[in-house]
Amino acid sequence: MGFFDLFADKTPEEPAEAQLTAYVQGKVQGVGFRWWCAGAAKPLGLSGYAENLDDGRVKVIAQGSRASCEHLLETLNSGDTAGHVDFVDASFTEPQGTFKGFGTR
Repeated sequence: MGFFDLFADKTPEEPAEAQLTAYVQGKVQGVGFRWWCAGAAKPLGLSGYAENLDDGRVKVIAQGSRASCEHLLETLNSGDTAGHVDFVDASFTEPQGTFKGFGTR
C-alpha cells in the first residue's frame, strides 16, 4: 500500500451495520490527528468523520462493519497515533444517518 492509498475513498459496498462514536482525549488537536484518523478509517471501508471539539477532544463517528469499527477503536487505543491519546470514551450503536467516505470537520 502506498502513501496516497491511505486517502483513497473506499466506501463500503453494503449498508453499515454498526456505528462507533468515540471521544478522544489527549494531545489530539493541532497535531494532524483528524487526518491520521481518516487515513486509518478509509482502508477499513469505514465512512464518517473526525472533528475537533471546543473542549480539546476529537469526536470520531465511524460506520461500517462491526469488525472494522472495533479495529478502528483498537487503533485509536494503540498508542501509535498522531499526537498522544490519553483516553477514548467509545460506544457502539446502530448507524445514525449516512456518510459518503470518511472526512474531517
